[in-house]
Amino acid sequence: MIVVLDFGSQYTQLIARRVREARVYCEIHPFDTAVEKLRRLEPAGIILSGGPASVYGGGAPRVGDELFRLPVPFLGICYGMGLINQAMGGGVAEATEREYGLADLAIDDDDDLFAGLGTENGQSVWMSHGDRMTALPEGWSVLAHTGNSPIAAFADDRRRFYGLQFHPEVVHTRNGRTILDNFLFRICGCAADWDMEHFASAAVERIRAQVGGARVLCGLSGGVDSSVAATLVHRAIGDRLVCVFVNNGLLRQGEPETVSQVMGERFGAGFRYVDASRRFVDALEGVEDPEEKRKRIGNLFIRVFEEETRKLGDFPFLCQGTLYPDVIESVPHAGPSALIKSHHNVGGLPENMKFELVEPLRELFKDEVRVLGHELGLPDRWIYRQPFPGPGLAIRILGDVTEERLDVLRAADAIVVEEVRGAGLYERIWQSFAILLPIRTVGVMGDERTYENVAAIRAVDSQDGMTADWVALPPELLGRISNRIINEVRGINRVVYDVSSKPPATIEWE
Repeated sequence: MIVVLDFGSQYTQLIARRVREARVYCEIHPFDTAVEKLRRLEPAGIILSGGPASVYGGGAPRVGDELFRLPVPFLGICYGMGLINQAMGGGVAEATEREYGLADLAIDDDDDLFAGLGTENGQSVWMSHGDRMTALPEGWSVLAHTGNSPIAAFADDRRRFYGLQFHPEVVHTRNGRTILDNFLFRICGCAADWDMEHFASAAVERIRAQVGGARVLCGLSGGVDSSVAATLVHRAIGDRLVCVFVNNGLLRQGEPETVSQVMGERFGAGFRYVDASRRFVDALEGVEDPEEKRKRIGNLFIRVFEEETRKLGDFPFLCQGTLYPDVIESVPHAGPSALIKSHHNVGGLPENMKFELVEPLRELFKDEVRVLGHELGLPDRWIYRQPFPGPGLAIRILGDVTEERLDVLRAADAIVVEEVRGAGLYERIWQSFAILLPIRTVGVMGDERTYENVAAIRAVDSQDGMTADWVALPPELLGRISNRIINEVRGINRVVYDVSSKPPATIEWE
């Protein structure tokens, strides 16, 4: 296995994901994990992640010298490279110009870490750093450089220590996968023998160990995440799982009926439908701040589940389909990651919650969850549903959430989904949906002046939800969507298209 020590990078989980994609088992642990614990894990190698701090910054995360005495290869990425360089006696200083974005990397030594890439052609890599390496530790060598970073990669081949100033784990680094594979297989001697079958087996054992003989309540939304999580828990504990589908009044058109039918057939007597739509909409009355929306929704979800336990008996555990993008944007995973926004099933949970959480998918990305869904036997038509946010349409209605505005957005959103499906694009892109904006514009309909709402259309493509590019939907498709919404949805007289990528924008507007 490979251990990734997390120093707070937004990309930490991407490192673990790339390792798993190479079919090598990987775990993320906090940067300050005790060396004794790491020794017991017996890793084949250790990767130090990047992070937002400077190695010289006050309060920057540190590691002791004892870590580097472990007899395994080390790879430091960005901040991790700076830590290794500093610990080994090299020089690190604040860069005069922060290097962010694509850079041309020149390879000076194509043995080991850069094997197979050659030294003749430049490599496109993704930089994001404020520190730069100014001097090598004694006996080390430069493997690669850029115009702004004379030491963009270095090594001590004798001790099998390596450092990269850039991020090989992101898709923008053209041959990043090759570089990581070289570390895993050439340097660490790993075997490519881990897959989702192994993950499922290990997850089942972890669930059984956590739950024991108790019952588990599952908050089932009907989306891919909660459906896969529920199926995994059901495999672990059988009929001691009860799935509760809460209609929070913030769902897409026809969703309560579809979920009730499909999941009712799948879980039988273990499926329970609760209509709490009025309570959620009332709880959001007058609330415009997106963080407050998420927290109110999260709190009310838990209260509804607690009420169900009083009807159904004792449930010490609550299963949720939390994924890593939810975690990394909401709270630090294992290191000092920056908070972007809270999610109702991560940052919006009440402190006095009576449940212990069971989150078997917490370490996975969406595409990995879909692979796991195949492994668990879920049908493709369910596995490839587009993601839908836990807070539902509440965060796609900017501003106040009312029944009237929900009805308007549902109608517009249904047209988007129908047209995207009709164009054969639904399963080929990550997400496509409508947003209701808190502004009105003047229009002319039937020779009469109108003053109505604006709807925005969002379509993005992504692999994991951490980064996303806007999709250039065909103009004729956008034209049909706009024409139908304006003609069929009373209350909207203008449609705009969102051409923002993530980053700098997020996928959802709130």
